[in-house]
Amino acid sequence: MSSAKPSSCDTFVVLPPNTTGGVVFGKNSDRPSDEVQEVIHVPAGDHGSGDKLKCTYIEIDQVAHTYPVVLSKPAWMWGAEMGANECGVCIGNEAVWTKLNSQEDLKKKLLGMDLLRLGLERGGTAKEALDVICQLLETHGQGGPCAEGSSWSYHNSFLIADRTEAWILEAAASHWAAEQITSGVRNISNELSIRTKIDAMSSGLKELAEKEGYWKPDEGDFDFAKAFSAGPVEELCKSGEKPSGRYQCGRNLLEELSANNEFSAQSMFKVLRNEESDICMTGAIATTGSQVSVLAPSGTDSQSCHWFTATKYPHWSIFKPFVFCKDAVITDITVSPNSGVTEAEGYVDRKHKLYKVHEQFIKMLTSNDPRGKMLLETLKEMESKCIEDVEEMLKNIDAENSRQLAQIFQHMAQLEMNFYSM
Repeated sequence: MSSAKPSSCDTFVVLPPNTTGGVVFGKNSDRPSDEVQEVIHVPAGDHGSGDKLKCTYIEIDQVAHTYPVVLSKPAWMWGAEMGANECGVCIGNEAVWTKLNSQEDLKKKLLGMDLLRLGLERGGTAKEALDVICQLLETHGQGGPCAEGSSWSYHNSFLIADRTEAWILEAAASHWAAEQITSGVRNISNELSIRTKIDAMSSGLKELAEKEGYWKPDEGDFDFAKAFSAGPVEELCKSGEKPSGRYQCGRNLLEELSANNEFSAQSMFKVLRNEESDICMTGAIATTGSQVSVLAPSGTDSQSCHWFTATKYPHWSIFKPFVFCKDAVITDITVSPNSGVTEAEGYVDRKHKLYKVHEQFIKMLTSNDPRGKMLLETLKEMESKCIEDVEEMLKNIDAENSRQLAQIFQHMAQLEMNFYSM
């Protein structure tokens, strides 16, 4: 097991009444800075009895039907860092370290990212996705190197949201606890955060904690984070106190931006682009992909919209929208030419077309080329205009709007590429 514990990744959710409409989900995926993250669309699938599914490292039983999904994923693995399905379920995961971390973590099992994708492909609601992940976690466990060519490994936590609620799932080896969220704001970072409000847990969890000396009944209510965290548990600071870490900084940003009950996609963009808190990371561990989803209110015919960067550094990227509708496509602009696990030794070029031109844009910005700043301002204006246009189209999905929405991610990615090539 790698001894390094990089601080990376943040996932957020804001629910009514704090939003302008439905649930707003967001995540920054913080990974090794040279890792390519691709955005792909996987259509629905019907599978035969006895079919098998090869995940990143191991093969498991396939299910009869899988939902169409849009994923932001490290190009080398099968699983995903974040994504959504056509039912309006979104999931983001985090690396966490627990008292149950051991050399066993390097044994190839299901990665947390595999579990995330499986939850999206098989869960029609947040609760269904939660149940899918928990069952697979207990059956197959979590484990294996979490970065290409590395011995980096960790346990996982998840934020799972749909149109009506969210669930926090935090796992220590094959043991887990879950917390239901029905209103307000919630976020997760690289630490266990479920305390005494536990709405579901794996069988024998308390007994294990007591047996190992992590908790005693006479100490009070069972505190999952306190019992299983590998290090100190970050306490949420009181109003007016300085935050002690990214988890509290993220919570503060959510509360500040949702105080007027008008939290929107643009509000989540601001959260993910916040550099002061290190939510937007630019070092050896960097934000290599970002997602914001606005889930349509339950009980309406409105469509949800999912925004992805497909490039690193959200403050130097623009979000592009994807809507599940007939003939929705994502072309090869954001898909790696060498996607998936490979046995090849040495360097594998996984850079997709948008990644390559965005790299040149980053060089322009970091070299203080004045054209870079001007181009960034133009791109942000284009993003703002796209938000307005998409909101209008989603209010009235006729045949023409449906056609445009099916092509809009591809269109915006191509437009972005054209700007970088000017």
